[in-house]
Amino acid sequence: MRACISAWFKTVCAFAILGVMTFLTMAATAPPLPLAARLEQHVRQIASVEHNTATMAALEKAAVYIETTLTADGYRVARQEYTADGHRVRNLEVSIANLLPGKPPDRIFIVGAHYDSARGAPGANDNASGTAAVIELAHMLRAVKPSAGTELKFVFFVNEEPPYFLSDAMGSWQHASDLKTRTQPVEAALILETIGYYSQADGSQRYPPGLARFYPKSGNFIAFVGTLGSSALVRNTLAAFRAASSFPAEGLAAPAFVEGVTLSDHTSYNRHGYPALMITDTAFLRYPYYHTAQDTPDKLDYASMAHVVNGLSRVVEGMVAPKRT
Repeated sequence: MRACISAWFKTVCAFAILGVMTFLTMAATAPPLPLAARLEQHVRQIASVEHNTATMAALEKAAVYIETTLTADGYRVARQEYTADGHRVRNLEVSIANLLPGKPPDRIFIVGAHYDSARGAPGANDNASGTAAVIELAHMLRAVKPSAGTELKFVFFVNEEPPYFLSDAMGSWQHASDLKTRTQPVEAALILETIGYYSQADGSQRYPPGLARFYPKSGNFIAFVGTLGSSALVRNTLAAFRAASSFPAEGLAAPAFVEGVTLSDHTSYNRHGYPALMITDTAFLRYPYYHTAQDTPDKLDYASMAHVVNGLSRVVEGMVAPKRT
């Protein structure tokens, strides 16, 4: 009897081990998720609940998710830590560079997004959508070799939302200020801000006064926005995106007083003398759930986001990589 039980137990164990090995093999060989699904996964992980300095545990969870995801992609994550309102917070950064040993970069390109949410909002569109896109751009471009002397930084900012906006406690302000102090040569900063909502409905897009007659009535496009000081960057980046993608795109370079033109992390770089622009679905001018508890992951159009990210990957690669001959 004991022999039978022993034989039965060994058989069960063998099948269990075989099952685990089969599962692990299937997991290891499973095809990667499509880009739209990966973007949705990031948004749901980052923006399931409100995450800011009023909810520090959730903010920390979002930061750890970003760090873990980038580390799994082979990056070494640098932290820029500082204190805001008694809270220890951090920006996160990874980079790709082609530099001679011991030599500083001749030019720096930044692709960034803030990962905190507004008070009372989970922040799926504002701004887990931009954060997810930067994570995927880092993934897609990790094998790119920039031109000699070039560094490409992917940066995730904390504290973009009020009460920190336009203060020195803003994560992007800390980052831009540090670069300026060290006289770093930032050639362009591309900031992804609220990029997940699109609509084909006539009249779904609003504009600041005086602009409506120049732009589409439907909110089905991605916008490249900057101040007059960054007009060349806006013009060139928009042209590069249109050459790389069929997804609708519009551009605006306008005085800083025009509604919405300065409302993101690109302003921190502008104020330190660096060219910068915002890439956006136009946020409150289109998105009905902006800064509300209804800004949840189910509201976003991940297929359109994937088209935008694919186009941006080609734009960024064209900025930093050697020209093909």
